[in-house]
Amino acid sequence: MTRKGTIPNFRAIMSDTLPNTASRPSDASDLPKAWPFEEARKVASHVAERGGDAPALLETGYGPSGLPHIGTFGEVARTTWVRLAYEKLTGRKTRLLAFSDDMDALRKVPGNVPNQEMLAQHLGLPLSRIPDPFGRFESFSAHNNAMLCEFLDRFGFEYEFASATDYYTSGRFDDALRRMLEVHDEVVATIVPTLGAERRATYSPVLPIHPRTGQVMQVPVLGVNPDEATVQWKDPEDGTLYETSVLGGHAKMQWKADWAMRWYALGVDYEMSGKDLIDSVKLSSKICRILGKAPPAGLTYELFLDQNAQKISKSKGNGLSIEEWLHYAPPESLAQYMFNQPTRAKRLFFDVIPRAMDEYLANVDKAGATPDETVLRANPAWFIHGGAIDPALSSPVSFTALLNLASVANAESSETLWKFLRRYDPTLSPETHPYVDRLVGHALVYFKEFVRPAKTFRAPSDAERVALQDLADALRQADPSLSPVEVQDIVFEIGKKHQIQPLRAWFGCLYEVLLGQTEGPRFGIFASLFGLPETVALIEGALARDAIPADRQT
Repeated sequence: MTRKGTIPNFRAIMSDTLPNTASRPSDASDLPKAWPFEEARKVASHVAERGGDAPALLETGYGPSGLPHIGTFGEVARTTWVRLAYEKLTGRKTRLLAFSDDMDALRKVPGNVPNQEMLAQHLGLPLSRIPDPFGRFESFSAHNNAMLCEFLDRFGFEYEFASATDYYTSGRFDDALRRMLEVHDEVVATIVPTLGAERRATYSPVLPIHPRTGQVMQVPVLGVNPDEATVQWKDPEDGTLYETSVLGGHAKMQWKADWAMRWYALGVDYEMSGKDLIDSVKLSSKICRILGKAPPAGLTYELFLDQNAQKISKSKGNGLSIEEWLHYAPPESLAQYMFNQPTRAKRLFFDVIPRAMDEYLANVDKAGATPDETVLRANPAWFIHGGAIDPALSSPVSFTALLNLASVANAESSETLWKFLRRYDPTLSPETHPYVDRLVGHALVYFKEFVRPAKTFRAPSDAERVALQDLADALRQADPSLSPVEVQDIVFEIGKKHQIQPLRAWFGCLYEVLLGQTEGPRFGIFASLFGLPETVALIEGALARDAIPADRQT
């Protein structure tokens, strides 16, 4: 089943292509300097090695015991960008398979779903055979699979959805499962050194489905018959000996063997995964080679950290959900965050949102000023918009500037911000610039719910006080029609005149004393937006505030 969402289109592929380099994938000298093209070269190498004319198959996998989350977005977005780069690099087609491991057994009841007692009665069953606790679909996995597809459609990803249960029960995996039994002992020998003593004695890659209870059985396999494609095992409760076919959904593979079997059966060319799965990738790759095919190329991406540099954990709730992110900024900002340096650990908390939004806006501006196609294709905005950048999804005003306007004006409505924006540029309006209006709405929400409660002002030092008064006097005398660049020059010269070293400390002073925060936009742009008379009043108000005790300066 191929599905394609619509908002926004992260993969609107253009008709032009880069020179076909599939025959020389090791030559990266003419590639745009962006990591998806480096990954695309890996895909090209893998496709060339396997031969044939089949489209490159890129895969993402999910465990449908929980709902999609921000990491789901990141993995699909990043794989989509590799897909785009490969198509541009080679001129060849691709497929993206979103594979749901919905035949996995439910081992514990998730804490964020209803009907916990009902679910507890079905522990050990495949997710696709457990009733939906929400009462909407035929099974728990059907519910979560539908949520996954709805999630991916929401962001415009083009993909084919696949269900492990469908693939197992339809016989699509049967040939690969027969092959798994042929090399069963070799697979066991690969896995057991990584296991504890107790599991070493009982490990088999095969998990038979109990013919009576329907449970996924983690039991010792007593015998393997590759010719009949069966395994023998004993019921641990009553001692009954069973011989179960591994075909047609009567058994499934354990995790690492299952991953390898899927790569082998489907001919997967590329799959990225998190740092926490490095060992699993190594073992699954060995098993895939034992089965008879090269494992897919891939990227190991780093995990997300919270503001205290601790690993994000859904159970701890110390992360930032995708719903929270999109409450404060458009999806392009999230895409920009995901694009940046995937192999480096990144902190995922509220403070990164404005920075990511402004990075995206800056990249759209750079793309519009770039005539060189190779340079353009190294721009994250080019990937975010699927190779066809929409100039309407941009803003002449940074998100940080809007936040600071909302802050100093203590804005309660979008009209307050639009008053400043129209004065800054009379051609701006919600009707002519709807994307800017979206940013205004997000900025108000972010200010009210996140910035305003955390604002803390400090009093200026004696030297800073003199410099601030000098800046107020200079802006008072300046022509109100000065450009933001000219206003920035005034600010810069005042800092140099008063020898505030390093000079960035001068701008830090402006943010901390005037705005109650540690960083902000270029002050010239802010002052132009806010108005020079209003900026003078802001400075003089801050200078008067240093008489207030420090514990009340908030």
